[in-house]
Amino acid sequence: MKIVVIGGTGLIGSKLVKKLGEHGHEAVAAAPNTGVNTLTGEGLAEVLKGAQVVIDVSNSPSFEREAVMKFFQTSTGNLLAAEAAAGVGHHVAVSIVGTERMPENGYFAAKIAQEKLIEKSGIPFSLVHSTQFFEFARGIADEGTIDGKVHIAPVLFQPIAGDDVAQAVGRTAVGTPLNGRIEIAGPTQYKMDEFFRKALAAWGDTREVVVDPQARYFGSVLGERSLVPGDGAQLGTITYKDWLDQSNAK
Repeated sequence: MKIVVIGGTGLIGSKLVKKLGEHGHEAVAAAPNTGVNTLTGEGLAEVLKGAQVVIDVSNSPSFEREAVMKFFQTSTGNLLAAEAAAGVGHHVAVSIVGTERMPENGYFAAKIAQEKLIEKSGIPFSLVHSTQFFEFARGIADEGTIDGKVHIAPVLFQPIAGDDVAQAVGRTAVGTPLNGRIEIAGPTQYKMDEFFRKALAAWGDTREVVVDPQARYFGSVLGERSLVPGDGAQLGTITYKDWLDQSNAK
């Protein structure tokens, strides 16, 4: 199949293009640096010619509330219109576990708006809700740092490796459209503060992890299960230790 990956040069997108290509599909990376811009519509009609599936793993360059909402509404609207014109039969989008539990979070609100556009488009679709990526752990720790200490809420946390995300998304893309969602997560569930205490030690990072029930997660106060999937989630196979060992070996 011809599968166009929007955001195909990014973290997950590049992995998807490689994995899909290895399985014999014509996987096309579409991004501003390949001449495709979903915000302006540039290059969309051309890249979607003959495509059966579109996977959207693009991300907003700004996380500011109004900017991220504008990005997802504009880019998704343009993309869906171009897909309808091209006769694309399956739209796959990656979202985040727990978006509906934290609608006050500007980024999550924008992802909810994106999903509503997809659901109303009339194009068969699949939504893949993922937990946080291992690759973002350092950014989460930095975001929670106050006066040199990492403030983390003692809630459940089940991050996943980017390779496992790409595998789940790719499998979904070549399957029958769900017209609904699946949830994916890593193989191990932790208390978030315990995960970061071990992670910082593994990084050789001397910052202290402080248990703080009111610690903000990118602006949101977390409940016990805000960041973890419900029953029936698809679980990856790569543990954080194995991922870190592999990353350090590169």
